[in-house]
Amino acid sequence: MFLENKASRNHKKGWIEVICGSMFSGKTEELLRRVRRAEFANQKIELFKPAIDIRYEETEVVSHNENSRISTPVNNSSEILLYVNMSDVQVVAIDEVQFFDEGIVDVCNRLANAGIRVIVSGLDMDYKGEPFGPMPKLMAVAEYVSKQHAICTRCGDLAQFSHRVVANEQQVLLGEKDSYEPLCRHCFNEVTNHN
Repeated sequence: MFLENKASRNHKKGWIEVICGSMFSGKTEELLRRVRRAEFANQKIELFKPAIDIRYEETEVVSHNENSRISTPVNNSSEILLYVNMSDVQVVAIDEVQFFDEGIVDVCNRLANAGIRVIVSGLDMDYKGEPFGPMPKLMAVAEYVSKQHAICTRCGDLAQFSHRVVANEQQVLLGEKDSYEPLCRHCFNEVTNHN
């Protein structure tokens, strides 16, 4: 029994890390920082993004600070498994994970169960302040969750809401500072008439 437990501890261990927060909170910057650290450790990394996110580049993950790294754009979560060599890759990083289908939770679990470190970043809430896509389930199954905060553009406090400043009711609207502003709870409630 002791030898069996000791042997299983020597196997490759995987886990899931979620980086979440509002627009302009540094989520992608933190994802890229963790990827760079894994590179320094000579780990084999695969980086993915949703194909619909073409705000800066079609094939690069780009932070608002304009740091970037080549990535593989995919149309749905199951495509990720087609690109990952489970026996070779040590880290899989996925940006803008809120745009993926619910199957992304299973994909992340499968990768982690195969001994891969999975790092995902995305918005935890949509512009209405509601949980966004698969993010609640990902946060529930993750070993590590980091909540990033922006600065409220109205009062300077910590911001956790992505307030949409253009008229559009679609949940997914790719945009930048022309479409969104980060707000704290008080300012968000004031602007949106929430109580």
